[in-house]
Amino acid sequence: MKIVLTGGGSGGHFTPIIAIAQSLRRIADEEKIITLDLIYIADQPFNEEQLRDEDIRFIHLTSGKWRGYFSLKNITDIFKTFWALLQALLILYKEFPDVVFGKGGSISFPVLFAARFYGIPIIIHESDSTPGRVNAWAAKFAERIAVAFPETVQSFPAEKTAYTGNPVRSRILGGNEEEALALFSLEPHIPTILVLGGSQGAQPLNDIFLQIALRITETHQIIHQTGKDNYNDVLKQASVILEKSPHRGRYRIFSFLNEDRLRNAARISRLVISRAGANTIFEIAAWGIPSILVPLPHAASNHQRHNAYIYARAGACEVIEESNLTPTLLLNEINKLLSDETIQHTMKAAAQKFSRIDAAEKIAREIIKIGLHEGS
Repeated sequence: MKIVLTGGGSGGHFTPIIAIAQSLRRIADEEKIITLDLIYIADQPFNEEQLRDEDIRFIHLTSGKWRGYFSLKNITDIFKTFWALLQALLILYKEFPDVVFGKGGSISFPVLFAARFYGIPIIIHESDSTPGRVNAWAAKFAERIAVAFPETVQSFPAEKTAYTGNPVRSRILGGNEEEALALFSLEPHIPTILVLGGSQGAQPLNDIFLQIALRITETHQIIHQTGKDNYNDVLKQASVILEKSPHRGRYRIFSFLNEDRLRNAARISRLVISRAGANTIFEIAAWGIPSILVPLPHAASNHQRHNAYIYARAGACEVIEESNLTPTLLLNEINKLLSDETIQHTMKAAAQKFSRIDAAEKIAREIIKIGLHEGS
């Protein structure tokens, strides 16, 4: 069986695709499917090492992007999109998969167009509470539609739409407290906070934490994922700020947390502070950890803000708008949450109720079901 997976080469699309790929491999073994050829088509591989580990072939495809505002790039990108359509038609003619799975984003448009042209069945997944343009278009001819948020069901045809949640990698769940203490060189009995800015990092969050580094490390330990582009700058500034602090070892800085580190960081942490991408929200929910979310203010269709407030209405988090984010406010919110066991218990229960840790499994089974039907 040959399956094409497509979506933008960002962490928000890549990690759910990896979660589905892992479930596809597991189900293929159960179902005695001898050959399973997985192909990831995107504008960038995002994590080449993980693609190799999961035995996923990568095919590069660059497409144009339509912006919701005036830009001369909208004109030049028309030609890029046209060229991408031709490339996608050639790629799918050569590969001719049994099924195509799309995560949305501009890069998935030419692949889904080519799949429709050849009559290849399509399954799509919408991570955000507000559907993106490509998924809204593809919903008209997709065989199945999966959505992460219950509110999104009403945006698609009811007869072929399922509320599954967002696929979460099984390998980021679990963890061991003793292993986490050793892995991050942490002190036992000191509460730990996990700071996540998404795969690319979040400069405002980085800046705020540098401003409260001295005060926060007096009572807490921090595991801070800065993003690859911001790592060196944050590391240098933190080294200066904490140079004379007896607690400087409590601030652990990483450019990126792989699955092993992320699993153990979540296991040891009592609070997560993060952006509000759908992928991150569902990972936090799967961990069952209280959180403070700071939505990206200029995200497409304001989807991070919508995501965050849906999660907050479920009782699982607090939301701080970036325009209101100050060191004092953040420090007060951290202290309030971690000093109130009732709030922590309520948020943990709400997060666990919100999570859908079987999303990848459900979507993968539907992909294989349709793929087997086409191949029969």
